[in-house]
Amino acid sequence: MGFRKYRNVLVVLMAVCLLLGPQVASADSLWTDSPSFFSDRRAHAVGDSLTILISESTSAARNGNASNSKSGSSSMNAGTGIFHFIASASASGSDAFSAKGSLTNTNTVTGKITVQVTEVKPNGNFIVSGTQSINQNGEEQKITITGTVRPEDISSDNTVMSSNVADAKLKIDGNGPIANKQREGILTQIFNFLF
Repeated sequence: MGFRKYRNVLVVLMAVCLLLGPQVASADSLWTDSPSFFSDRRAHAVGDSLTILISESTSAARNGNASNSKSGSSSMNAGTGIFHFIASASASGSDAFSAKGSLTNTNTVTGKITVQVTEVKPNGNFIVSGTQSINQNGEEQKITITGTVRPEDISSDNTVMSSNVADAKLKIDGNGPIANKQREGILTQIFNFLF
């Protein structure tokens, strides 16, 4: 009789273990850490990266003409009476000014730069910033871009056109022997400052 009692308890315990076993296993995550074919790889949080496709072209032209002129004359008759010693005199003068100027400026920048999301605004927009530095033969070229990106402007391959970046600031700096030769000398800079 005692053996049957223990056997029934053992059967109940085994049934409970079988029922609880799948529940314990179900505590694991249903999602795997490895990316799947259907996962969204677009940036969505601070620290995520996205690539900006830079394609910018600007052109500005300005022409200016200015001219003015003036002339004047005066004359004085000879003195009479006690002022007989004053001789007749006349004077005239003229002034003329003319200037012409023109300015044409064209810039084209193309390239790719990967930036990071540094802030997510309350409306969901991303503040992005990134720098790319290239060193070759003693010459350094540094490209820096910052701006605001809307999530809906990010394509499925995690890229965004530079024309869709709001408040975009694109800065290109060069440093090295060639870049230094393209700058004005110190004496020329002082002369231009003074005159």
